[in-house]
Amino acid sequence: MVSVIFPAAGQGKRMKAGINKVFLDLAGTPMLERTLRTFSSVSAVDELIVVTGAEEVKRLSAILAETPGLKPCRVVAGGSERQYSVRNGLDAVSAQNDIVLVHDAARPLVTPRTIEAVIAAARVHGAAVAAVPEKNTIKAVSQEGIVRSTPPRSSLWAVQTPQGFRRDLLLEANQKAEADGFLGTDDASLVERLGWPVHVVMSEYSNIKVTTPEDLLIAEAFLRQAQSGAGGLVRAAARQARNVWGKRHPGAVGDEEEKI
Repeated sequence: MVSVIFPAAGQGKRMKAGINKVFLDLAGTPMLERTLRTFSSVSAVDELIVVTGAEEVKRLSAILAETPGLKPCRVVAGGSERQYSVRNGLDAVSAQNDIVLVHDAARPLVTPRTIEAVIAAARVHGAAVAAVPEKNTIKAVSQEGIVRSTPPRSSLWAVQTPQGFRRDLLLEANQKAEADGFLGTDDASLVERLGWPVHVVMSEYSNIKVTTPEDLLIAEAFLRQAQSGAGGLVRAAARQARNVWGKRHPGAVGDEEEKI
């Protein structure tokens, strides 16, 4: 059985909204609700655990209890760091559940396909993360601002959530990190310290984390894309290009539409 932990205790200082960013509206639906509904639509998911600030637990529990269409859901208080919040969430996982996913509550555009793929990979391999191939050139830079190296892009992946693990493995990784005083940047980094291989599952570039006001604009654009399809957006952009450039430079662009 599968539990999903949603760290949602961040203050969202970069968003500058004055409230927890997961409560912000995204195309008519609060981000947290949109995220929870998507996971609730996946048949393999059995339990949702939202980790939020201690002052929000009572109010959020009441709100989610009245939200239709959600799998069994509980709300627990988080810690001073994301890692500690996930640890608190682990303590709340039902005893019979053997697979645990961790997903940023502020990634509201995750798809059921990605969720299902991470669950399947976690069952087989013990540890799996959603990720996409990196499209940018990445530089390793010194503290003085000097480029030290350029890793080959073919080996770089931008890691997202959900990240899925065997429950006992994730618990062991958190216990070791706590004992060592180690603070990781994601849950997989804790498991990696045990020497356990973490498998990558192909995700979507639309599975962004909404952290800044600009991210909200991007997320809403992705939602519009979901309605018309990426191909529709590309065709519309191509038609506009032909109109603009065709008038300025006749013959500079092709007249025929490609099938996308």
